[in-house]
Amino acid sequence: MKKIVEENQKRLEFYEKITPSTKAEFINGKIIVHSPVMLRHNRATLLFSSLLNNYVVTNNLGYVGVEKILIKLTRNDFEPDICFFKNQKAKDFTDDQMFFPAPDFVVEILSKSTEKNDRGVKFVDYAIHGVGEYWIIDPEKEFVEQYVLKDEEYELIKKTNDGKIKNSQIEGFEIPVRAIFDEKENLKALNELK
Repeated sequence: MKKIVEENQKRLEFYEKITPSTKAEFINGKIIVHSPVMLRHNRATLLFSSLLNNYVVTNNLGYVGVEKILIKLTRNDFEPDICFFKNQKAKDFTDDQMFFPAPDFVVEILSKSTEKNDRGVKFVDYAIHGVGEYWIIDPEKEFVEQYVLKDEEYELIKKTNDGKIKNSQIEGFEIPVRAIFDEKENLKALNELK
């Protein structure tokens, strides 16, 4: 009980300290401040989020958040690299909102400093909180791991660096995997998305 009280106090302190310019998360009682990302990480984030956001906005499917959306779960607060909320959740969002519920789809772009949490506590926590699909993107090796929630656990559906990948949470959203890593392929896919 004492540990829970102490952790809750630390979490309140985290909320007081965070600013819009700080990339930080609260994980298992600790404040984790992230360093700037490498170019390949930023490139994959931008390329994928442009495809996703364009498709979601065009089809009025919900809301796409990138990097600074603070997801408040039971014990932890995460800032996923990319996340998507269906209209059912997004319709209640306000311009001044700072804390968000569990998304329907989350993407984490791997880096050496975050891989342990992306594959560990986040992997488990996203599943427990009902995030329907979770992608782990490796910008260095240029592959995508696609996990879909089945019976409250993630099942690996696809691990690939080629071909197409279709999302189960976003109706009709299917893209070439190379469009996440290659600017020319991204432009081509962007022109083909409807």
